[in-house]
Amino acid sequence: MHIKELREMSIDALNAKLQQLDMDLAIEKRKIQATGVASKKVKTRELRRARARILTLLKERGANA
Repeated sequence: MHIKELREMSIDALNAKLQQLDMDLAIEKRKIQATGVASKKVKTRELRRARARILTLLKERGANA
């Protein structure tokens, strides 16, 4: 997700996207634990970065995440 797209979203939509990213990240972490190999490090990194972008926007807007 690009920051421009995220800035256009409402707080409710950002919170929903944050929950989805949290679930996706948890799934990726479980896959790594199960196999012992991080096959897609880039995907995990992008999930973490997108999550951080959303948290930053929520903080800027004064919403409690």
